[in-house]
Amino acid sequence: MTTLPVPVAPAEVVVFQDHLASAAQYALAEKSDATRRAYASDWSDFAAWAAGLGKPAAPASAATVAAYLASLADRGLKASTIVRRSAAIGYMHRIAGHEPPTNAEAVKAVLRGIKRRVGVAVERKAPATARAIGAMLKKVPDTLTGKRDRAVLLLGFAAALRRSEIVGLTVGDLERTPDGLFVHIRRSKTDQEGEGHFVAIPRGGKLKPVEAVEDWLAAAGIKEGRVFDLTDRTIANIVKRYAEAAKLDPALFSGHSLRAGFVTSALEAGADLLKVMDVTRHREVKTLKAYDRRAKAFKNHAGKGFL
Repeated sequence: MTTLPVPVAPAEVVVFQDHLASAAQYALAEKSDATRRAYASDWSDFAAWAAGLGKPAAPASAATVAAYLASLADRGLKASTIVRRSAAIGYMHRIAGHEPPTNAEAVKAVLRGIKRRVGVAVERKAPATARAIGAMLKKVPDTLTGKRDRAVLLLGFAAALRRSEIVGLTVGDLERTPDGLFVHIRRSKTDQEGEGHFVAIPRGGKLKPVEAVEDWLAAAGIKEGRVFDLTDRTIANIVKRYAEAAKLDPALFSGHSLRAGFVTSALEAGADLLKVMDVTRHREVKTLKAYDRRAKAFKNHAGKGFL
């Protein structure tokens, strides 16, 4: 009996397929980890919905996508969530080489209608201002976990960090100087290409954020690797826990409250917008306008003279 040879793909084909797979991974890497996770979840929801109706998810028709978005609005989802679902569907189609059905005017019209009817107001969490942080710190116990939590609160506040930035920090990202601490941020929401930024944190005479970080690292014996072995959710829970302990409504606070709190506190203290942007790394001044309005809402109020 003669054994037939097993066909082997030419080396050039194998190399091309390897490069093609690598290209797909690079394409996905253009989005942050958080965005990729959100898009994957959104796409899974749409695909399951479409399959339940016997409709193809990719390529999907404009009518299918429009009906899906309408179903989300009927279920009471926020407009911001529906817009993100639409973006995920469009993105997944583009990555697969299909024309995004979200480009169709029919889908755009449905989105505009949803925004108009449901509303697009953003649910903002309360800023953890310097005053609030001070109240929270009084409830932090003098334990190893307490030293960690104190460092989380003060580092996140003083450097106006996002939750993902706090979680991603390593000891190598901290540069000590006589005047304070430079925090090197390798990658962030507004720096997806990894150019990097640094934020200066003065030692301070009131909250003393640098001292809190140094105490935590020394007590935990951390000399390399991650500064905090935590998740995004843990950061939020820490903020909520101490907000509640300080007699503040924990439902109003989140991990973002630390970043928002720095902005609000700085603007209340009369800091220049551009100086605030040096810390927050916002690219547009208009992004800080909402914080500025809140920080100065009661100063020179129109009713100040008669209310």
